[in-house]
Amino acid sequence: MKISDLISGSDRFLSLEFFPPRDRAEWPRFFDQVSRLAELDPLFVSVTYGAGGRFRDNTLDIASAVHERFGLATMSHLTCVGAERDSIASYLNRLMDAGIDNVLALRGDMPDGDPAEIWKDFAHASDLVEFIRRGWPDMGIGVACYPDAHPESPSIEDDVEWTCRKFRAGADFGVSQLLFDVRRYKDLVYRLRRRGVTAPVAPGVLPVVSLQSLNRILSLCGAAIPLKLYLELQEAHDKGGDEAVRRKGVAIARRQIRDLIALGAPGIHLYTLNNADVCLDIVSDLPELDG
Repeated sequence: MKISDLISGSDRFLSLEFFPPRDRAEWPRFFDQVSRLAELDPLFVSVTYGAGGRFRDNTLDIASAVHERFGLATMSHLTCVGAERDSIASYLNRLMDAGIDNVLALRGDMPDGDPAEIWKDFAHASDLVEFIRRGWPDMGIGVACYPDAHPESPSIEDDVEWTCRKFRAGADFGVSQLLFDVRRYKDLVYRLRRRGVTAPVAPGVLPVVSLQSLNRILSLCGAAIPLKLYLELQEAHDKGGDEAVRRKGVAIARRQIRDLIALGAPGIHLYTLNNADVCLDIVSDLPELDG
């Protein structure tokens, strides 16, 4: 079933994102985390895709296992940078055979190398969306949205226009890059609606477990954090180290969720970091998600 149909029939949903461990020896612990979080009854879960598709078999195997073992609506991430049409088609067919009928269509991070090899058959995520919609009409398609604009975009307006292209090509719904300033989500949705895009967009919330991990993630994705929030986390670290940062991060995430739902977000997409303890601390007994 398409995730967009699940969203349209839900109220204040929760969705979860997992990343597949590279080492299969870590899979038992991973599935233990999934099992604990499945108790939250997420509307859907997503499984990330290795850079350049290097670990896509892990993604397929994990997504298939999560779907089969826990009965969760599961979405596989799919990147197209450097990929050929036949390779993408093969992967989509394997997903459908495994009962996975939703993908998050992404361009992917740009690798080093010959531009002619990098672009190959797909230059943008919108090209991938169009390819999927034409060849696999029953596949649900989500796309990424950037409240802070993609790092390669010269402006927010330019970024929003590229996001609109993905919806015009056939995307059903959006999932935002992680954000810390809820006003950016409100602005993103306003800009999309002004351009005629009415598809639902779920804001992405990231638990902060340490300043080191936060700084690394921000450097990789280009997201921004308000100075006030960063100073709150820095003060917590100065007083109590990583454990204090973790507690403050949970409080900030809970505050974000309340504010986002109050702004009209259809639900929350929680980046789990494969950490059930932190996620349960964030969403347990949070009435805003009792939809």
